Amino acid sequence: MKHSFKDYVLATRPWSFPASAMPVVVTLACMFAVKGSINWWMGLWTLLTIVVVHAAGNTWSDYFDYKKKVDRPDAFAVPTLVSGQFQPKEIMRLSLFLQTIALLSGVGLVLATGLPLLWIGLAGIALSLLYPPLKYMALGDVVIYFCYAFLPMLGTSFIVTGVVVWPMLWLSVPVGLITISILHANNTRDIETDGEAHIKTFAMILSRPVAAVLYCAEVIVPFLWMTALVIFGVCPWWTLLVWLVFPMAMKNSVVMMGYKKNGVASFAALDQASAQLQLAFSLLLSIGFILYHFVG
Repeated sequence: MKHSFKDYVLATRPWSFPASAMPVVVTLACMFAVKGSINWWMGLWTLLTIVVVHAAGNTWSDYFDYKKKVDRPDAFAVPTLVSGQFQPKEIMRLSLFLQTIALLSGVGLVLATGLPLLWIGLAGIALSLLYPPLKYMALGDVVIYFCYAFLPMLGTSFIVTGVVVWPMLWLSVPVGLITISILHANNTRDIETDGEAHIKTFAMILSRPVAAVLYCAEVIVPFLWMTALVIFGVCPWWTLLVWLVFPMAMKNSVVMMGYKKNGVASFAALDQASAQLQLAFSLLLSIGFILYHFVG
């Protein structure tokens, strides 16, 4: 079966890209606010690279989830493989193609910046490739935090400033928690089918009632964390703009907690809603830093 370019793009799950793109965007805005001047071209290069890394990781994970029978027709699965639209070998080829592009781009970034980025990049590559088996051992949430918050925010700070800005880790907490909520929403929904596939997720260990409460914490705590950072002088007052999207977090929490009344299918799309929250939260956080630079 022939596939269009659009088919291949959709196979990478582009709706999830805010999870990888927004940590970079937030870091660029923060570094601009603090340093006053950064290399925006290098920042754009970094942003494009991590999106390709994410696309490669999504297809890599989809391949192994299908082979492991985690994704199957009777589960809330990504339809790419279970619908027969793509064959497993096609998704694997797409993943390897994207990984090659990401690797070449990453090597270019290392050559353009310096050795510290190499170690950050190698850690990210290793975690990305090992994500499927680690996810099956209830470590997926931890991997997601390091791959889509901790490492990219440190790496981006180095790329655009020439030094690793360790205080960025304060911001990796709220950004990372919302990113984790995307995966956690999936895992909380799929507890039964994941169990039938003989894998273990953190949501399964907790049980659905506890996992649902944890999801709510993952989308609400970031707002409280940012407030604390402002109070203690770590971030400017402008970053409290994130509270404008607090109703989105509350809506997602209500949807999650409504599973007892409405059933698991009621939050089947909560992963996408969580990605939208990540996009809105991080954009407002970035705008806050930029306003601080220009207005003070």
